[in-house]
Amino acid sequence: MKTEALIIFIRNPELGKVKTRLAITIGNEKALEVYQDLLFHTMTITQTVDCDKFVFYGNGIEPNDIWSTNLFEKKIQFGADLGAKMQNAFQELFNLGYKNCTIVGSDLFDLQAKHIIEAFHKLESSDAVIGPAEDGGYYLLGLKKIIPALFTNKSWGTETVLEDTLKDLSFCSVAFLEILNDIDTFEDLEQTNYYRLKKNF
Repeated sequence: MKTEALIIFIRNPELGKVKTRLAITIGNEKALEVYQDLLFHTMTITQTVDCDKFVFYGNGIEPNDIWSTNLFEKKIQFGADLGAKMQNAFQELFNLGYKNCTIVGSDLFDLQAKHIIEAFHKLESSDAVIGPAEDGGYYLLGLKKIIPALFTNKSWGTETVLEDTLKDLSFCSVAFLEILNDIDTFEDLEQTNYYRLKKNF
């Protein structure tokens, strides 16, 4: 067991249940294809990071998918909303004895292993690390301990999440990563190299 753990939050890739805002423009089938590619990208870049890695599924655990059990331990998210689910995931890993825990989602073609490595490095000398997203949220959160306020009284999925989170961290030392673009809408997708390479939407 290592001292650092990475939490990866994913949705089960099911038609009509992923990237619903993106699907408004490109349809459910294409939105599912984009999300499956996002999952593959996330798996590829995280498998090289030197830490223990945990994939938290939104619904049931998929036993024979792209997430090899040789590299990733599989768990299920639980809680009333996203904040509770994240807090429960952090708490579970802190209870296992991990000292530094970082969470990422599966919505960024721009996310690279270097961002996660940098987050763990910065967490050594900070109370928290945040990777801000262009839409006003965040794509990464690193903690040394649970800070309950971070996970409550947030309008998850809106442009106020980062601002409200930073208010809760006003008495903590916070380190930042570069701003990245997560994929929620077609406009987000158009900003990616993935879109320029695929060109089939």
